[in-house]
Amino acid sequence: MQEVLGEDGCPMFTTSLAFELADQSKTFKWGVVLDGPQGSNFWGVPTEIQDVNSVDRYRLFTLNNAQSTQIERYYFTNLRCLGANKYYLGGSSVPSLRFGVWAPNALGAEVVFGSLDNGYIADDGSGIDSAQPVISLSRMPDGVWLSQPVLNFEQFKSLPYMYRILNGQNNPVYRTDIFSRSQIGKGAVNPANDQTWSGSADSLSGTVSCSVIIDPDVIRRNFASTSPGNEPDLIPAEEFWATEFTPGLAVPTRLEDIVIYELHVGALGFGKSEPGDLSDAISFLDHLVALGVNAVELLPLAQFSSNIGWGYGDTHHLCVESSAGGRDKYRHFVRECHRRGIAVIQDVVYNHYDGNADRAEWQYDSTDHVQNIYYWYEGLPSDYPAYEQAAHDPSLPPDKRPAAGQGGYIDNGSTGYTPRFWEEKVRQQFTSAAAFLIEEMHVDGLRVDLTQAIHQDSWLHADGRLINNARVFGQKFLREWSRTLRMIRPTVMLIAEDYTFQDFVTKLPAQGGLGFDAVWDMNFYHSLVGDADGGSGHARLLKQAGYGWNDPLQMDSFSGELYASQYGKIVYQESHDEAGNDKGSVRTLVVAVNYVPLIGATRVAAEARSRVCFGLSLLSAGTPMFFMGEEIGAQKPYTYDHFLENREDILGERVGNGQWLFRFYQDLISLSRRFQSIRSRNIDILYQSNNDRLIAFKRWDGDEQIIIVASFNNIAFSNGYVIQKDLMAIPDASWREVLNSDASVYGGQNIGNYGAAIASNQGLLNIVVPASGFVVFVKQ
Repeated sequence: MQEVLGEDGCPMFTTSLAFELADQSKTFKWGVVLDGPQGSNFWGVPTEIQDVNSVDRYRLFTLNNAQSTQIERYYFTNLRCLGANKYYLGGSSVPSLRFGVWAPNALGAEVVFGSLDNGYIADDGSGIDSAQPVISLSRMPDGVWLSQPVLNFEQFKSLPYMYRILNGQNNPVYRTDIFSRSQIGKGAVNPANDQTWSGSADSLSGTVSCSVIIDPDVIRRNFASTSPGNEPDLIPAEEFWATEFTPGLAVPTRLEDIVIYELHVGALGFGKSEPGDLSDAISFLDHLVALGVNAVELLPLAQFSSNIGWGYGDTHHLCVESSAGGRDKYRHFVRECHRRGIAVIQDVVYNHYDGNADRAEWQYDSTDHVQNIYYWYEGLPSDYPAYEQAAHDPSLPPDKRPAAGQGGYIDNGSTGYTPRFWEEKVRQQFTSAAAFLIEEMHVDGLRVDLTQAIHQDSWLHADGRLINNARVFGQKFLREWSRTLRMIRPTVMLIAEDYTFQDFVTKLPAQGGLGFDAVWDMNFYHSLVGDADGGSGHARLLKQAGYGWNDPLQMDSFSGELYASQYGKIVYQESHDEAGNDKGSVRTLVVAVNYVPLIGATRVAAEARSRVCFGLSLLSAGTPMFFMGEEIGAQKPYTYDHFLENREDILGERVGNGQWLFRFYQDLISLSRRFQSIRSRNIDILYQSNNDRLIAFKRWDGDEQIIIVASFNNIAFSNGYVIQKDLMAIPDASWREVLNSDASVYGGQNIGNYGAAIASNQGLLNIVVPASGFVVFVKQ
């Protein structure tokens, strides 16, 4: 095949084939074999066919007329064929503008432009800028509506627009561009529901406002203020990214090598009344460098309906939330991370859409529930007579009646109906959004929210029946998604929030898996901390220790989770969910002393136990992660809707009450950088005692061996504690203490082995273990 530059400005491979007249009306399968970042001679079509019983990957076409030219295309992503994109006519170097929107049930479609003053077009059409043209779109066979290329792109750049869709019921509706790269508005106002709207563009919710024509190939050089009417200083993306890395300071690409700091951008901006933004996040990077972490995971930043939230409900997956700073500031953040050797992992949500998507995904081109193109609808409303009867039952109070016609939607345990994964265009929407983050934003990895809601949990809204086809197509989507991203960047780190505990999640698609590298290990958290109600049945070590009793703890139960951490796990003592949003859960420091006020000796005890929790997480065989604020002993609940009033000044606490804990985090993270054994997946449980509330385990890589002994006992083993196994596990050697969590520099009692070397003999090691602490030994 010949490589050429496509009319969309992207690389394209093309070839011509001649068919015989006898082939007319025959159907053919086709695909592409590629040489690329993954290697040579691999199959280049990641998309599976629309067959619930097949995982085959090929394209089909029927030869319509053997005497004329027939073009068959396969778009690797829809990034440059849907939305408002540059289009190069006849090889011209000056781009035109072409619009493309998927609306298979529409009877007509056109583009209208809004006013720069407010960026909103109402349902009655008011707000349309009459000075701009109305651009007609033509329907293609696959339900995509395309405009003729409009001259020229620069003339329309930065203008607000919407699609005016003549829907399946022959009514005009105004819809945003799902492939928009920018939405007007930084607020939460929907003028259709708020008659007090001032007309300010900034106050609009980006889920209902106009989309904006953006040139994806340029980036703002800086964010200095510009005077009205003056364009910001824009530079080509290639020039911007040319200074992305610092020589000699590599950005990690393996999960084994990273310590993840989970960050909610909105919770930054200490001292401000409004949520933090990406400028605050850039300023916060010096703190992360000082701390020593080398990966930051951002809570979702795709366009959502309110900046007073966590972002787990998105409408426009190629947009970066305007209130957070938008796409260009996001790219500046990524570049600043990479310059500091910090990888960026972005949290993304594919299991549901924003509940306020009435101008985005919801009923995009038809009010018929069966034709609700972005949502899975099973069968017809008439298939659920009991549901429909209840929906129209006048004896039921209005708030007790189910919504008429909605019985065929699929529930999946998240906060909205399941997307229509059997539609290739819907699967491609999410895959294209991921490719946008990896390719255009230079993100290093993705964490997918609640993947089990995609590949397993699919229940009919009407009666709770399991819909297996929805599970199958959810699995198809995740395989296509991971295949595509690996083809773009083989080193991309892919993480699933998945609690099914099935190993196929982390197997390659070629092996029947979904293609993830690792999964969040909620069981590790419940066993180690366990304050959330979901922790029932687990060891709940910290919660039990927090009562202050001397009763035995289930160290043997926790040892199983610790051992399993080697199998593709992200382990943590705190995440955004467990920081206060899960029922019963609070911050680690509070759990450590059973909610007693953290003053004096109580805080000392709380920090000691919290240090043990972070130590067991970081020194496990999994990839360690912790939530923002843990490093300074954050205490306030972290609910999604009250994070502003509970915001804690991390930078201030770092030199105040949290300084000892911060020093401990620094030193332990630094220790993990020094020893390859800590970054390996090798782990062996040497010993545990429920009565003594103690566990010992070994980490190794080649000849390098490390032993960790951790205790939740309220009394130190000052006269020594004997750990014994066999010579293979504890060889005769000299072992030197390299870290003691009870050291005085961390606010501890300084009970330990004082860096001494201790000899093991016949598999026996006798060491001093502090109360509520741990010690780390390396074989000399």
